[in-house]
Amino acid sequence: MRQWNGRMGQWVNGMCAMVLMGAVALAAQTWTPQTSGVTVTFRGVSAVDAGTAWVSGARGTVLRTTDGGATWVNVSPPDAATLDIRDIDAIDRRTAYALSIGNADQSKIFKTTDGGQTWGTQFVSPDQDAFFDAMAFWDEQRGIAFSDSANGRHRVIMTADGGGTWTRIDPAVLPAALDNEGAFAASGTNVAVYGTQHAWIGTGAAASARVLRTTDGGKTWAVAPTPLAAGPTSGIYSIAFRDARHGVVVGGDYSKEAEAVDNAAITSDGGATWTLVKGLGGFRSVVTWLPGGTGRQWVAVGPSGADRSDDDGATWTPVELPVRGLHTFSLSRDGVSGWAAGGRGQVAKFVTR
Repeated sequence: MRQWNGRMGQWVNGMCAMVLMGAVALAAQTWTPQTSGVTVTFRGVSAVDAGTAWVSGARGTVLRTTDGGATWVNVSPPDAATLDIRDIDAIDRRTAYALSIGNADQSKIFKTTDGGQTWGTQFVSPDQDAFFDAMAFWDEQRGIAFSDSANGRHRVIMTADGGGTWTRIDPAVLPAALDNEGAFAASGTNVAVYGTQHAWIGTGAAASARVLRTTDGGKTWAVAPTPLAAGPTSGIYSIAFRDARHGVVVGGDYSKEAEAVDNAAITSDGGATWTLVKGLGGFRSVVTWLPGGTGRQWVAVGPSGADRSDDDGATWTPVELPVRGLHTFSLSRDGVSGWAAGGRGQVAKFVTR
């Protein structure tokens, strides 16, 4: 979303970044601060396994670790220093997609298949009124990306050939956009996918915070309002689903990080209807499902802190973090480990056992 220069502007550098000593444990979960070696703001992170993760952010920065975060290697795309790479989606240790945000041709998608040694530019927005915010992938071949709306039309592009071609979905099959409706490029998580055909997009900055959804791989779309507070700097900042029916949206107002006013909702019908829930400790920019245990556990993270739910988002309790100013979080596919990242080059590793 253009109005927010903090990344989604990969968000406000003015956050208080307070590093505590050591790892903080809670209910068999630990968060351990790590050293990235850079001071840029991170807005994107993608965990592959216990050893491998990628982070991305300002000044065209992409880092990768293959040793559990002990060391982070700069694998940034060449000639990208003027770009803000807000989203990184890793397929495996060597393959990843990266999305830079911005007006017109600043919105780009890159891909590497050799661990970041080389990058190819797959997509450069041809439209002056485009501003891409985030993307998600069902698998290495099939992905989807979302831009802010323009002239009452949503802009969604998809690939089915590993990014070789990106094709815009016919706006006629998408619901009409509200005035100024778009997404907040704060954590790369306002687009969610599940299975092989389901996708959801959370919006904001308009009169209503809504969720666009498809159950057939983008052929048809529906839209549903949510009870989240909406406005120029408010709405949905992150959306996640644990299956085709159960999902959570979080957000709030990024200009009021300590406030938690109508900023979380849950669904059990695939996103057709949403129920407001309370209990988050402040503005939250990312929400993630944590498999294991009862299978109903979630974590929401934002620059002012984090919260955990053990009942599918109905209630939340605060989580003590070893750092503040985190914007984004990703869990590995095995559900055992993950990474959070944020301002001033901060990263923290998460382990469930």
